[in-house]
Amino acid sequence: QVQVAESGGGLVQTGGSVRLSCTFSGRTSNSYPIGWFRQAPGKEREFVAFITYNGGNTHYGASAKGRFTISRHNTKNAAFLQMNSLEPEDTGVYYCAVARAGVRWTEVVGAQAYDSWGQGTQVTVSS
Repeated sequence: QVQVAESGGGLVQTGGSVRLSCTFSGRTSNSYPIGWFRQAPGKEREFVAFITYNGGNTHYGASAKGRFTISRHNTKNAAFLQMNSLEPEDTGVYYCAVARAGVRWTEVVGAQAYDSWGQGTQVTVSS
């Protein structure tokens, strides 16, 4: 099992930026892809972004494209989500997750592809 923890959330105005951090630890944790999801009140958990174990490839959900950037620093066991041009619709709890071994590229948008999750960090965008 990999331990995951997010940080960096908070209150930001529309048009502002936030950088979320995710730290993870555990056996061979650097070998696994990382995903970011979010969940707004009353809504289902939504895929935001994904990065491969070596950072060579990324994938974004429709709401994140062009505004958010996912990255990772493997020597520090960390991943990041830079969010720019934030809108009130981006409000929610943001979760970092470590993908299970052998996950397929077509599976990365689904929560079931991940088996280690953080507790989440709240991001609130005021209008």
